[in-house]
Amino acid sequence: MARYTEAVCRLCRREGLKLYLKGDRCYTPKCGVERRAYAPGQHGQGRKKVSEYGLQLREKQKARRMYGVLENQFRRYFKKAEGQQGVTGENLLRLLERRLDNIVYRLGLGASRNEARQLVRHGHFTVNGKKVNIPSYLLRVGDVIAVRDKSKESPRVKELMERAADHTPPAWLEFEADQAMARVVALPSRDQIDAPVQEHLIVELYSR
Repeated sequence: MARYTEAVCRLCRREGLKLYLKGDRCYTPKCGVERRAYAPGQHGQGRKKVSEYGLQLREKQKARRMYGVLENQFRRYFKKAEGQQGVTGENLLRLLERRLDNIVYRLGLGASRNEARQLVRHGHFTVNGKKVNIPSYLLRVGDVIAVRDKSKESPRVKELMERAADHTPPAWLEFEADQAMARVVALPSRDQIDAPVQEHLIVELYSR
């Protein structure tokens, strides 16, 4: 499976804000955006006039990088969102939020989406009692996600479970920290999605 393997701090610097791609490091002075608050490359500190297309592209790239989705997959999400009832931009973010790796991250069971994706890949979670190791698996209302009993003995998983007990998940997820189990109780509304993305610009980009 194709995935981005280069330095992720470059992505945050390119977008000009923290995307929290490296977990705990993003909250320290070692964060790339804190140390060098300009785009990477030899022209990163130059002043550039951004076109309307450039603004739309940046919003799309920001959302794609934040959720760890490659271009073709992101385009498929957009087509699916476009075919649903409601506002296309909100539908798109709602689809991305319902990914299994994102929900693991939202529950605090992963320090970053990258770590959450890796934990899912390694088979540490179940959905409705069945092991699921597909990060892009889309959860529905009523689905129950839980840490596998066998995985609770893993030192890292145990540490994350302890941290998750002090974490407040979004309102559309119901989390039982002592059982390391959560339920999707509703579809997320736009005000429950804290992604700093102007989704209407993404819609405009794909409508060109």
